[in-house]
Amino acid sequence: MQLEMHPTVQKVRTHGLIQITERRTLDAQWLRQLCLDLGVDDVGFVSIDRPELDEQRADLLHAFPHTRTLISFVCRMNREPVRAVTRSVANYEFHHVGDHMTEVSHTLVRRLEDMGIRAVNEPTGFPMELGNFPNEKPWIISHKPIAVAAGLGQMGIHRNVIHPKFGNFILLGTVLMDADVTEQQQPIEYNPCLECKLCVAACPVGAIAADGHFNFSACYTHNYREFLTGFNDWVETVVDSKSVSEYRERVELNEGVSVWQSLSFGPNYKAAYCMAVCPAGEDVISPFLDNRKQFLQEIVKPLQAKEESIFVVAGSDAEEHVQKRFSHKRLRYIHNGLRPTTVKGFLRNMQHFFQRGQAKGLDAVYHFTFTGAEQAEATVIIRNQTLTVQDGHQGTANLHITADSRTWMRFLAKEANLIWALLRGKIRLKGSPKLMLAFGKCFPS
Repeated sequence: MQLEMHPTVQKVRTHGLIQITERRTLDAQWLRQLCLDLGVDDVGFVSIDRPELDEQRADLLHAFPHTRTLISFVCRMNREPVRAVTRSVANYEFHHVGDHMTEVSHTLVRRLEDMGIRAVNEPTGFPMELGNFPNEKPWIISHKPIAVAAGLGQMGIHRNVIHPKFGNFILLGTVLMDADVTEQQQPIEYNPCLECKLCVAACPVGAIAADGHFNFSACYTHNYREFLTGFNDWVETVVDSKSVSEYRERVELNEGVSVWQSLSFGPNYKAAYCMAVCPAGEDVISPFLDNRKQFLQEIVKPLQAKEESIFVVAGSDAEEHVQKRFSHKRLRYIHNGLRPTTVKGFLRNMQHFFQRGQAKGLDAVYHFTFTGAEQAEATVIIRNQTLTVQDGHQGTANLHITADSRTWMRFLAKEANLIWALLRGKIRLKGSPKLMLAFGKCFPS
């Protein structure tokens, strides 16, 4: 059958059902009202050409090459469930609002599609693109910088977006659209964050420092214990246990049941206390302003006083923090599973693994030369408890490490012994071996 004779083609030709696909400009007020009617609590529009998107524009266009405008929106969470000491209540709120956002973005894209406008609704959380994890970021869209660009808030010291009205009790979503809008939003001119440091006081692993430093691995190891690599570590614990009794020594009964719950009903956050105690936002701030002592007693203290298991890596800054600030909480020693599988991933993610407390007093320049399957040169500088990673060999090294790339990856995965690798010449050191030990201390996993 010729194409023009096909019943579908004839019907479209006859009734003019061909969708409009040329680029269009939508009225911003109309689009905003549509989003509000579908159930979002606030929304803003950002052009793909905006400088705030420079770092992720390539990823956005890879996900949807026709992107012209990003629709950024927020949906509120109920505050008291998020603040609950019983974290199952808090987790249910996260999942429920997340499901609502998925439905909203799906319906919005359907409405746009019916108008002949191409659009993509990206997941706000899981599932993600995990094919290259952990060497590359698994998420498709970084919602937070887009929300900031869209005037929906600013980042607080706890690394959450704080909406000027709703505070940080929000979830973020983004829709990519092949259309322009008549008006874009700009970032708000002030930061709603009060810098009250309650998030610093409440975090059980000390991931948020008073000076603004954020310890990614501390947060990830505990709060995301039942996500991603935390789950992998639990599986490896099961496989590595030689008997039921050994497994029971390594994993408490409630931990195994909690993993089952996450698999069955969605992964559970272990804390998110930084969000729970945040008093910022016009709808949230009054109790904090009226009686700060009472606010502390009713919201912050119960989370601090809660007896619970805290998951840490041995030798990490988080371990020291729990021992110093929360001795009544139970330390559970695990591997966080944050191990790269490529040299590129190792160099790219070092900032996430670095423990500045363990680097106290260390002042050294390291040159890395990777050979074999993956070749690279890099300079790592640890000074004043900060980490700098540069391409190539820069300056004079205190220690030069030459390593076969595959052997180095096996060493990081604890599958190859350092002494064995040195004796075999797979890893060679030029400089004091003590600097190698000091380097490893900064990156416990």
